[in-house]
Amino acid sequence: MGAKRKFAVIDPETIPEVAEWLHMVEDGKIVACVWQHLLCKMVRRVFETEKLWLDRERLDRYLSYQKLFPFNLNAEEKFMLTLMLCLYAEPGVPRFDVLFLYVGRGFGKNGFITFLSFCLMSKANGILEYDIHVAATTEEQAKTSFMELYNLFERSPSKFENGFTWNKKEIKNKSTSSILKYLTANAASKDGGRPGALILDEIHAYESYELIAVLIGGLGKKDDARVLEITTDGDVREGPLDEEKEKGKKILRGEMPDGGMLPVMFALDDPSEIHNELMWPKANPAVLERPNLMQRYRKDYRAWIEHPQKHTEVPTKRFNCPTARQDIALTTRENLIAASRPIDLERLRGQPCVFGLDYARTTDMVGACLLFDVDGEWVALHHGWWCTHSADAGEVKAPLQDWERDGWLTIVDDVDISAELPCIWARDMASKLGATIVIGALDEYRLGLVKPKLMEVLGLDSSVKDGKDSKKQVYIVRPSDHMRVYPVLDSVLANHGIAWGDSPLMRWCANNVKVEPAPNNNFKYGKIAPHSRKTDVFMALVAAFSAREYLPESVQLVFAAPVFY
Repeated sequence: MGAKRKFAVIDPETIPEVAEWLHMVEDGKIVACVWQHLLCKMVRRVFETEKLWLDRERLDRYLSYQKLFPFNLNAEEKFMLTLMLCLYAEPGVPRFDVLFLYVGRGFGKNGFITFLSFCLMSKANGILEYDIHVAATTEEQAKTSFMELYNLFERSPSKFENGFTWNKKEIKNKSTSSILKYLTANAASKDGGRPGALILDEIHAYESYELIAVLIGGLGKKDDARVLEITTDGDVREGPLDEEKEKGKKILRGEMPDGGMLPVMFALDDPSEIHNELMWPKANPAVLERPNLMQRYRKDYRAWIEHPQKHTEVPTKRFNCPTARQDIALTTRENLIAASRPIDLERLRGQPCVFGLDYARTTDMVGACLLFDVDGEWVALHHGWWCTHSADAGEVKAPLQDWERDGWLTIVDDVDISAELPCIWARDMASKLGATIVIGALDEYRLGLVKPKLMEVLGLDSSVKDGKDSKKQVYIVRPSDHMRVYPVLDSVLANHGIAWGDSPLMRWCANNVKVEPAPNNNFKYGKIAPHSRKTDVFMALVAAFSAREYLPESVQLVFAAPVFY
């Protein structure tokens, strides 16, 4: 664009496309969640404290393209388009180059992606060969926005054939040579390229940053590079979505610089608001504009009320209130986060503890835990080992390298995981704290492999005794122990009576644990995903709880009655 750039402090009230949404939220013209109120404060703070330049000519041309589409942009969409595509900071770079749009299903995000893509390909953007890549974990999802634009062109070819060429693989603007295309899940085939913008559709489905890192690595070769992350909530926990949500919240609360990220987050402030349809615009403002969408929400709500176990996608995707199936979930997300509070290691010095070990598959993952009972609070130090030769290596998408970097995991590049490794970890951790391991607890399945190391490294008697005598140093965990531990651990989690530190590895394992019915109205632990996710570190905690009674002078907690689903 040829407009002269003059950077100065701008009053957002002079930009109707920004001011409209600010006033809708601030003046209560629309019911809005706390994150929208914080977003308005953040945007006003940016305008008040920074020298900026708005490309008014570019914005007007973008908005003029609405006549080519079967819809007009809503206030919140014009707000995002203005800040993302037309606002610049010195020395002439986009003020916001990352959009994180987190909104309930039915918002029309694919139509919004389509419109933004059209704008960025156009002459109004002013950058030649500014390619746009749309990525998702499935080809079907990646194609959705692309096909919306393709079908628009197909329905009215006379409107677009002078400016574009298109087929079912790519759409090209003739004057700018900018290309829109979709990508799929194979990260290895996406390295390289020179995109100007990357659109990540439904990042809730990504289990790790592997594909995202490869795709983002191609940016920077074109001016004004941008990333647009657009998603509802989903079922994958401890993945990119949870990290982006937490980052967005910290930015909005003023706990960290935005770094160019514009976090536009729509969600109910409390799950109880699901039952009040007046609150639904907090998660999806589009319900106020589209009666058919509101009707769909009402139908889905009724289906969820009647059969909540069958329709967990309703609170998760419609209202951005992630909810696991309560008939199989280990516990709630809130309880897992409460257990992730920091650990004061000084409280553990000189204390007795139980060593729990899950060593079922030495060629896969191994988990270990030291369990302490300190003043009525359970504390779990833990670690995991991952074998690179695991048969499931191709299916596990978790950020294992990141967890190793942060000290939660050790990656073992060998044919299996030696029993010596968890024993050495337990010995060194206990020695560091001056703690005493009074008993080890593990499944009998691999006991033969572990017994020599328990004696050699930890000094635990290799003879396994029955009964509850004080000399017992190794406890065999049987299936009945899982049933015995379940109501105890369930109550501990529900009452926030355990701390295991801010461990994404433990939460990842716990999120894959399901509770299954067992004989005589009991429950046992199982796996939700048998191959792509693991449970070993959590099951090491279960093993440790199986032998908790052997902690000398432990403070016994009073547990609530078990909850049956």
